[in-house]
Amino acid sequence: MKTLRAYNVQIWCGLKKQYTDKIYSIQDVRTICDEHCKDGDCVTITKTEYRYKGGYEKGVVVGYIQYPRFPRKKKEILRRALMLAETMLIKLEQYRVTVTTPYKSYMISSSK
Repeated sequence: MKTLRAYNVQIWCGLKKQYTDKIYSIQDVRTICDEHCKDGDCVTITKTEYRYKGGYEKGVVVGYIQYPRFPRKKKEILRRALMLAETMLIKLEQYRVTVTTPYKSYMISSSK
Protein backbone atom coordinates (compact mmCIF):
# COMPACT_ATOMS: atom_id res chain seq x y z
CA MET A 1 0.00 0.00 0.00
CA LYS A 2 1.31 3.42 -0.98
CA THR A 3 0.18 6.48 0.96
CA LEU A 4 0.70 10.21 0.59
CA ARG A 5 -0.52 13.22 2.48
CA ALA A 6 -3.94 14.02 0.99
CA TYR A 7 -4.52 17.17 -1.05
CA ASN A 8 -7.48 18.08 -3.22
CA VAL A 9 -8.46 20.98 -5.44
CA GLN A 10 -11.91 21.70 -6.89
CA ILE A 11 -12.92 23.94 -9.79
CA TRP A 12 -16.45 25.37 -9.45
CA CYS A 13 -17.97 26.51 -12.74
CA GLY A 14 -21.44 27.33 -14.02
CA LEU A 15 -22.67 26.18 -17.40
CA LYS A 16 -24.72 29.27 -18.28
CA LYS A 17 -22.95 31.67 -20.66
CA GLN A 18 -22.56 34.81 -18.56
CA TYR A 19 -25.99 36.46 -18.31
CA THR A 20 -27.59 34.89 -21.39
CA ASP A 21 -29.86 31.92 -22.03
CA LYS A 22 -27.11 29.80 -23.63
CA ILE A 23 -26.29 26.70 -21.57
CA TYR A 24 -23.17 24.60 -22.13
CA SER A 25 -23.41 20.84 -21.69
CA ILE A 26 -21.56 18.35 -19.53
CA GLN A 27 -20.11 17.02 -22.81
CA ASP A 28 -18.54 20.45 -23.41
CA VAL A 29 -16.85 20.14 -20.01
CA ARG A 30 -15.69 16.59 -20.80
CA THR A 31 -14.14 17.77 -24.06
CA ILE A 32 -12.24 20.56 -22.28
CA CYS A 33 -11.04 18.16 -19.56
CA ASP A 34 -10.05 15.46 -22.07
CA GLU A 35 -7.82 17.93 -23.89
CA HIS A 36 -6.28 19.14 -20.61
CA CYS A 37 -5.68 15.59 -19.32
CA LYS A 38 -3.51 14.63 -22.29
CA ASP A 39 -0.56 15.81 -20.18
CA GLY A 40 -1.19 13.09 -17.60
CA ASP A 41 -3.80 14.66 -15.35
CA CYS A 42 -6.81 12.78 -14.01
CA VAL A 43 -9.88 14.73 -12.94
CA THR A 44 -13.41 14.06 -11.80
CA ILE A 45 -16.43 15.86 -13.23
CA THR A 46 -19.48 16.17 -11.01
CA LYS A 47 -22.74 17.82 -12.04
CA THR A 48 -24.07 20.36 -9.55
CA GLU A 49 -26.61 23.14 -9.29
CA TYR A 50 -25.93 26.60 -7.92
CA ARG A 51 -28.79 28.30 -6.08
CA TYR A 52 -28.61 32.01 -5.39
CA LYS A 53 -30.84 34.99 -4.71
CA GLY A 54 -33.00 35.43 -7.75
CA GLY A 55 -32.21 32.20 -9.53
CA TYR A 56 -30.24 29.06 -10.10
CA GLU A 57 -27.81 27.61 -12.61
CA LYS A 58 -26.54 24.19 -13.59
CA GLY A 59 -22.82 23.72 -13.20
CA VAL A 60 -19.93 21.38 -12.55
CA VAL A 61 -17.27 20.73 -9.97
CA VAL A 62 -14.04 19.43 -11.49
CA GLY A 63 -11.79 17.76 -8.94
CA TYR A 64 -8.12 16.95 -8.58
CA ILE A 65 -6.66 14.75 -5.85
CA GLN A 66 -3.18 13.73 -4.76
CA TYR A 67 -3.12 10.31 -6.42
CA PRO A 68 -0.48 8.02 -4.87
CA ARG A 69 0.10 6.13 -8.12
CA PHE A 70 1.23 9.33 -9.89
CA PRO A 71 2.25 11.72 -7.11
CA ARG A 72 2.67 15.45 -7.71
CA LYS A 73 3.63 18.30 -5.49
CA LYS A 74 0.78 20.42 -4.13
CA LYS A 75 2.00 23.44 -6.07
CA GLU A 76 1.90 21.45 -9.31
CA ILE A 77 -1.62 20.17 -8.67
CA LEU A 78 -2.80 23.72 -7.93
CA ARG A 79 -0.97 25.12 -10.97
CA ARG A 80 -2.60 22.57 -13.27
CA ALA A 81 -6.04 23.17 -11.73
CA LEU A 82 -5.70 26.93 -12.20
CA MET A 83 -4.73 26.38 -15.84
CA LEU A 84 -7.79 24.21 -16.40
CA ALA A 85 -10.02 26.71 -14.60
CA GLU A 86 -8.82 29.51 -16.87
CA THR A 87 -9.50 27.36 -19.94
CA MET A 88 -13.00 26.62 -18.63
CA LEU A 89 -13.58 30.33 -17.96
CA ILE A 90 -12.78 31.14 -21.59
CA LYS A 91 -14.37 28.18 -23.38
CA LEU A 92 -17.54 28.15 -21.28
CA GLU A 93 -17.79 31.95 -21.51
CA GLN A 94 -17.97 32.62 -17.77
CA TYR A 95 -17.41 35.85 -15.86
CA ARG A 96 -15.96 33.97 -12.88
CA VAL A 97 -14.69 30.51 -11.93
CA THR A 98 -13.68 29.56 -8.39
CA VAL A 99 -10.87 27.18 -7.44
CA THR A 100 -10.75 25.85 -3.88
CA THR A 101 -8.07 24.05 -1.90
CA PRO A 102 -8.24 22.94 1.73
CA TYR A 103 -6.74 26.34 2.65
CA LYS A 104 -7.74 28.98 0.08
CA SER A 105 -10.30 29.98 -2.53
CA TYR A 106 -9.20 31.62 -5.77
CA MET A 107 -11.64 33.52 -7.97
CA ILE A 108 -10.59 33.82 -11.60
CA SER A 109 -12.41 36.58 -13.49
CA SER A 110 -12.73 37.39 -17.17
CA SER A 111 -11.76 40.84 -18.37
CA LYS A 112 -15.30 41.45 -19.70
